[in-house]
Amino acid sequence: MAEPNTADNPRSLAWVVNAVKGWVERCGAIWVQAQVIEVTRRSGPTQFLTLRDPTEEISATATCHRRVLDAAGPIESGMTVTALIRPTVWSRSGRLSFEVSEITPTGEGQLLAQLERRKRLLEAEGLFDVTLHKPIPVLPRSIGLITGAGSDAERDVQRHATLRWSAARFVVRNTLVQGPMAAQQVIAALAELDANPAVDVIVIARGGGSLEDLLPFSDEALVRAVYATKTPVVSAIGHERDNPILDLVADLRASTPTDAGKLIVPDAAEESQAIEMARTRLRQAVTRFVDVEAAHLAQVRSRPVMVNPTATLDITTEKLDSALQRLRLATNRALDAESRDVDHMLERVRAMSPKATLDRGYAILADSEGDSITSVDDTDPGANLSVYLSDGTLGVTVDSLDRRTPNRPPSQEDS
Repeated sequence: MAEPNTADNPRSLAWVVNAVKGWVERCGAIWVQAQVIEVTRRSGPTQFLTLRDPTEEISATATCHRRVLDAAGPIESGMTVTALIRPTVWSRSGRLSFEVSEITPTGEGQLLAQLERRKRLLEAEGLFDVTLHKPIPVLPRSIGLITGAGSDAERDVQRHATLRWSAARFVVRNTLVQGPMAAQQVIAALAELDANPAVDVIVIARGGGSLEDLLPFSDEALVRAVYATKTPVVSAIGHERDNPILDLVADLRASTPTDAGKLIVPDAAEESQAIEMARTRLRQAVTRFVDVEAAHLAQVRSRPVMVNPTATLDITTEKLDSALQRLRLATNRALDAESRDVDHMLERVRAMSPKATLDRGYAILADSEGDSITSVDDTDPGANLSVYLSDGTLGVTVDSLDRRTPNRPPSQEDS
């Protein structure tokens, strides 16, 4: 029998926590319906949730393995789920918690999970690749519009488009926009408008609604049809918070039908203002260019060579005259020097010429052939010789020959 618990005989806190843990965990697992308030994902295997009763202000913390959370699909805050939970107590903190072994979205949560799985499959196929999106034409010739007959969405798109561009032209195809037949009708209208060569852009528009109302615009067949179109497609479904799968495959997403009317055509007033601003900037640019060039031209014209173009010629003429004067002086000096050299050479030549010798009183003897007689051996007695003097010629006859010994002065007889 256990000893009585008194102040003198207290139990340990661990004993109490473990006892409570044992009592709580004997409750076993139970299925509950709750709303997910918060999902905290960690890097480890254990993930944390905060669950709240849908009708009362009662909440509890829960944990589950990563595999359980991933198998349930996308679990987000605000979803209603059905979970198999088992109560437990954390030994270290004594805090009550619940372990979740199974969890399944219900209601809108289940639809969101299905849509998320479909979205992931289509994304894996590359249908949402933004690099494949076709550009929206700046000014479409005709705008294809797929929407409900007489709907606010139809009026909003047309009204805001024509307010921006009065010449906007629409080719409207009215279809169901909710219910099981809506997706097929939209696909048929899309094919018809895509085949029309005058339609440059197609808008699929619908006003806001519940998740179930917008399901046709997440239909896989419709998504694939939009992906296959050659004409750019604009998605304008619901309001800002609505995000059907069509938004991901469309070439442009508009938050509302009104926004679509503003995106598909330019604003005429804004374009006119932009043109006027561009013209103003162009005028200013041309004026600045002309001013800069005029200033540059004035600067060029102010240079001395432009003020007096002949100034350079005058300077060059002076330089040329000076050069000619120096050339004349140099030529005259050279001619004088050469003339003096010629005179000296003439004097030397004249000094060495036979005539100069004759002028000094000498004579030149030549035989009858005209050859010079320089030795007594060159003639014979009785030979007729010519004696050349400075002022004429004498004809003489050799009477005798007297060979004189070299270096012996001539005797009186020789003379």
